[in-house]
Amino acid sequence: MRKKELLDVIGIGIGPYNLSLAALIEEKTDLNAKFFDQTSQFEWHPGMLIDLTDLQVPFIADLVTFANPKSQYSFLNYLHSQNRMYQFFFFHRLEIPRQEYNHYAQWVVEQLSSCYFDYEVIDVMEEGNCYKVVVRDNGTHKVTEYYSRHVVLGTGTKPLVLEGMSGLPQEDVHHTSHYLFHKDTTVKGSVITIIGSGQSAAEVFYDLLKEQDKHEYHLTWLTRSEGILQLESSKLGQEFFAPDYIDYFHQLSFNQRIAALDTLDHLRNGIDPVTLNNIYNILYNRSIGDKKDNITIQPLTEIEEIFKIEEGYSLKCRQWQVEQSFQYESDKVILATGYIPNIPSWFNNRFGEKIQWEDEKRFKVSRDYKLVYKDEKEHSRSHHFYTLKNLEHSHGAGATNLGLAVDRNIQVINDIAREEVYPLQRNTIFSQFTMDQDS
Repeated sequence: MRKKELLDVIGIGIGPYNLSLAALIEEKTDLNAKFFDQTSQFEWHPGMLIDLTDLQVPFIADLVTFANPKSQYSFLNYLHSQNRMYQFFFFHRLEIPRQEYNHYAQWVVEQLSSCYFDYEVIDVMEEGNCYKVVVRDNGTHKVTEYYSRHVVLGTGTKPLVLEGMSGLPQEDVHHTSHYLFHKDTTVKGSVITIIGSGQSAAEVFYDLLKEQDKHEYHLTWLTRSEGILQLESSKLGQEFFAPDYIDYFHQLSFNQRIAALDTLDHLRNGIDPVTLNNIYNILYNRSIGDKKDNITIQPLTEIEEIFKIEEGYSLKCRQWQVEQSFQYESDKVILATGYIPNIPSWFNNRFGEKIQWEDEKRFKVSRDYKLVYKDEKEHSRSHHFYTLKNLEHSHGAGATNLGLAVDRNIQVINDIAREEVYPLQRNTIFSQFTMDQDS
């Protein structure tokens, strides 16, 4: 590429969101786009690709189908190309194995010419009516400058490790994102403790529960939550993950949006009922004949600190409802403490003072996923910075839901192309969120 060639869009990070954008751009537009990711290949949460775990959304929420069901990059076309259509037909389920979703995404990557792995974006800055994007080839360490009218940030998330839980040996204390990398040593512990209440915590607990008889460890599950609660999965409840609700949510005030996120927490942070049933079935069968099992499950308990002792680790715990403090000893600790947006180090340096913020951590984002600049002439800008991350405060509980990724990308593509490349789908649900005063 010539140094001064001007691209239409550069995508930073290649997770499912930007991969979807790349596929939709390549299939149906003439936009000149490049996408860069610092990892060597596409891997979707490799540390949590546990056998027999499923995606939590139906297969129709693939990378393209909501925009174009006829797409060559659809999951059904993937199955057809793999000679797996009949196997999937007899599988008779809407949810697909997590490992298969990862393989499907890798299949899409192989067909795209715009995706570059092992390339790290190390800086982005405005230069005239475009962005200069500085990219380092991790193999050769060569640095190249690219120029683009638009930039799309899709750098994913990073593990949230709470204060007092970091700096310990990873083979003993690690986040669920590294679970499979350390599983061989984890199962050698005599006491294994999982901290957290979401789907990842449940999947790790279930995986270790199935293997407990082989290794005879004591398995503990501690969570600050009020209970081990299941995800709201009713059909009307799922309508809060529709674009129509995002339209409503986005126009609320910041305080109203934050309050709404709290009330809809059960839609985002519960556990899949199938996982909970599988766990209970094992526990029940092991209890036959008044058999005592090496299991501890305790909600209402927060972990304030983890520190090394002579053999293993001591967890400083507090049952917050009755204000009971205690110490709990464990050889291995797995932190299912969630994720936070992975915002690159250059972002605040280059854009922190230029854009509007809704609080100290959350920047203001337009309905069509553009950063909102302080400059009053923002509406006349010819170049835009789009973000597919750090959106829950602006776009609601479904901001991280794969089912809405395609709708996000439709809006980005149509805005960049300045035409309706893909039609938006609205008025798609039975619920409404305000009353029409004229009715």
